[in-house]
Amino acid sequence: MKELTLGIIGLGVVGSSVVKILKDNQAIIAARAGCAICIKKGAVKDFSKKREIFDFPLTDNVDEILDDPEIDIVVELTGGVEAPFEIAKKALRNSKALITANKAMLAYHRYALQQIAGDLPIGFEASVAGGIPIIKALRDGLGANHILSIRGIINGTCNFILTKMQEEGVGFQEVLKEAQDLGYAEADPSFDVDGFDAAHKLLILASIAYGIDARPSDILIEGITNITQEDIAFAKEFGYHLKLLGIAKKDGDSIELRVHPTFLPKDAMLGKVDGVMNAISVVGDCVGETLYYGAGAGGMATASAVISDIIEIARTKSSPMLGFKTTSNALKLKPLDAIISAYYLRILVLDKPGVLAQIAKILGEVGISIATLLQHNDKHYSTLLLSTHTCKEAEIKLAIERISALEVVQATPTMIRIEK
Repeated sequence: MKELTLGIIGLGVVGSSVVKILKDNQAIIAARAGCAICIKKGAVKDFSKKREIFDFPLTDNVDEILDDPEIDIVVELTGGVEAPFEIAKKALRNSKALITANKAMLAYHRYALQQIAGDLPIGFEASVAGGIPIIKALRDGLGANHILSIRGIINGTCNFILTKMQEEGVGFQEVLKEAQDLGYAEADPSFDVDGFDAAHKLLILASIAYGIDARPSDILIEGITNITQEDIAFAKEFGYHLKLLGIAKKDGDSIELRVHPTFLPKDAMLGKVDGVMNAISVVGDCVGETLYYGAGAGGMATASAVISDIIEIARTKSSPMLGFKTTSNALKLKPLDAIISAYYLRILVLDKPGVLAQIAKILGEVGISIATLLQHNDKHYSTLLLSTHTCKEAEIKLAIERISALEVVQATPTMIRIEK
């Protein structure tokens, strides 16, 4: 049996799990790949860090892997953007196949890597939704379809926090502390809770679905840090689940891309996905809706996706990294102000006669109608919780600007989008 030789750069939680699975499931992996898989060398950043003993040599010089003519595939499992990009470029220029789990690097440099790779294969299944095979589903399984929409819960940290807030009635900071204690959130959780992790993943999926080259700065990104129990109460009252979603939609020849907290109807399948789990709904023009559910993070789940790429490279000749042989795609990114949605507003006001009339007047002047309304009173203040019928993003922004300028309004209103 022929042998395929790997060099692994990064032996943290995911890298160590890759080594474990390759060892424990060696026979079945070889049978599926049609060849033996051998790790020749691993690269680590810090030799002083306590780690398990591997049956292959380690180095702190990545060039020992990148320049080794006997290594067929470089498995890049580090963090960051620019340093991993340099590793990836050198691997490809040295005629080595590349596998990466680095969503941040791909969010910025995926098209550059595709151009450098030429006919060399690049595997990146592990970069989105951990063990869920969403990359292969979009690129291969749904290849006959125009993708009409993607909606995904693709950050387990945020899903855990919002689930706990809704089930236990506790505040954001309290649940965040619990998530950090359990290892679901980092000491600095901003990358997750501000929406950037989900945005990086959405950009990768959008490239495969639509062939569109967008950067994080091009799309709408909002996190969950401003969510309160008043928002949760509104969701319960009017039959919604509250989730952080990554959303891509095709509208004619334009694509809208956005990440933000979203109210979903209680009967929506995505609304029932709780805890740290991930799920992605994809609607194709031929197949209709398909749903993908599973563990979106964790060493073993992510390592499973890495090894699926190793097997695919062993089995087949190269295929386009992002799924398109040609670039005849005329789709463009929809301007953010042109996005159409229904909206929820939380507005803190002085408890005075005529306040609601002032707010309704402003909404009406910009062409927005109110769908539902709740009012909570507390001494001299009232909190208005209302939802609107669909309107353009530009219209709701203008309304919020005008409402904020009213003397009776005590803070900038909180806005959450509603997906029907």
